[in-house]
Amino acid sequence: MAETLTKTDAVVPTPQDTELAVEASRALAARPRERLRIRLGNDQELILPHAAELLIAHLLTEMAQGNAVTLIPVHAELTTQEAADFLNVSRPYLIRLLEEGKMQFRMVGTHRRVKFSDLTAYKKDFEAAQKAAFEELAAQSQEMKLGY
Repeated sequence: MAETLTKTDAVVPTPQDTELAVEASRALAARPRERLRIRLGNDQELILPHAAELLIAHLLTEMAQGNAVTLIPVHAELTTQEAADFLNVSRPYLIRLLEEGKMQFRMVGTHRRVKFSDLTAYKKDFEAAQKAAFEELAAQSQEMKLGY
């Protein structure tokens, strides 16, 4: 079953969390490249998968910068407002994209749900097209000797 995210899923680090994240991030970066082991309070030791190591390092880096963080499973479904917030667009604009078939969605009663994986695929394609357009404009500017 797909999860629906709520706004409360984002974690905003406190100033103390930020300081701890800076220290932990530096310690992780300086350690030898071997499996990450975590010792719990009851002296139980866990060995984390490599993918979890990468996520923890990225999480700590973001928290060290004071950024709010959230984990979103790729199979999660977002509301149209959450999807619009992720793309940094208005909800009506996102709904127009959905209705034009630019992104897949499904209806849950009268509400649209967008898979996070579809949202990230759209964003990746959009950013690639945007980059290509900028490069084309830069090439035309150079050809026309506009001084850019």
